[in-house]
Amino acid sequence: MAIEATGVDDPIGYFLQDLEYHGRSERTQEAYERVLRRFETFLADPDRCPGGPFTPAEAGRRECMAWIHSIRAEHRQSTVATYASYLHRFYTYMIQVEVFESNPMALVVEEMDETIEKDPQRRDISVSEMRRFVDEIVHPLDRAVIVSLLKTGMRVGELCNLDLRDLAIDDEDLETAYTLGGRGQLNGRVGSIYVANDVNRGDSINGERRRAANKRRRATILPVDDELHGTLRRWLAVRPDAVSDAEPLFLSTRDDWGQRLTPPMVRSIVSKYARAMDWYHTGGDATENVTPHYFRHFFTTHLRDRTGDRGIVKYLRGDVAGDIIDTYTHNWGNRVREVYEENIYQLV
Repeated sequence: MAIEATGVDDPIGYFLQDLEYHGRSERTQEAYERVLRRFETFLADPDRCPGGPFTPAEAGRRECMAWIHSIRAEHRQSTVATYASYLHRFYTYMIQVEVFESNPMALVVEEMDETIEKDPQRRDISVSEMRRFVDEIVHPLDRAVIVSLLKTGMRVGELCNLDLRDLAIDDEDLETAYTLGGRGQLNGRVGSIYVANDVNRGDSINGERRRAANKRRRATILPVDDELHGTLRRWLAVRPDAVSDAEPLFLSTRDDWGQRLTPPMVRSIVSKYARAMDWYHTGGDATENVTPHYFRHFFTTHLRDRTGDRGIVKYLRGDVAGDIIDTYTHNWGNRVREVYEENIYQLV
């Protein structure tokens, strides 16, 4: 679920005010308000929304799906798609301004008709363009963060929550300097990253209180190919000593020296380089701006197109349920890794 909307009593009103400030027409503002207030009313009614009442900040994927289901009987498919896109854009904005931490509509939209996902206004970046983008990133931390997001499709909170124990790579020099891959789940799985699903904001994990949540439906083991290995190796060669005994994988090298990276820090890193490419503008929405979440979309789109295997992509994203993920977990050592390494794009 999204975190509580700290300091914002009315997230929908906050979003609508921003639409006004950015010059959106009254008609557009009214359309968004009508749809978002209808969603808010649905969440507040426990007779219609199972388990409710909820606020928009508390709603998860299940509540969003229930609302979509509730409007299908009275609207055409195209109208349902439009309403879903309004809600998706609302949650995306609330993440960008750091009021909400997650977007429960992201997976809902992906699971709906594919025509919804193919937003003609969404920025379309090719692999070759992304290579040029990555090529401009010299700082070892910034490059490691961005390449990790692009090569794994993980969420920004999941990246921030990684500890050294979650990374297992075969590297004698690094093994001398660090204790890597201490997770039992990584035994016999060298060249991989473990992303847990049982991390909530405020939880004490590995001896440290966490400031971000992991939103996976099930824990996932992600392959680390040679390119990502090399990028992480260059980062770890200059990684400062950690303030936390949890030994975070990614640490700040700026004002908060040695402290675990936070989602706002990562978003700042990404926006800095995206601005240089004219891929990020203050006030821009999800169709214009390249953000950490855009990298997840990029990973999904390109890997799905290359493999033709939605199941493996869903496994890597951490989106699939138990029976499917168990199948891919069992076959991780051959099918998942083999398909991934044959099809993952190279950024150098």
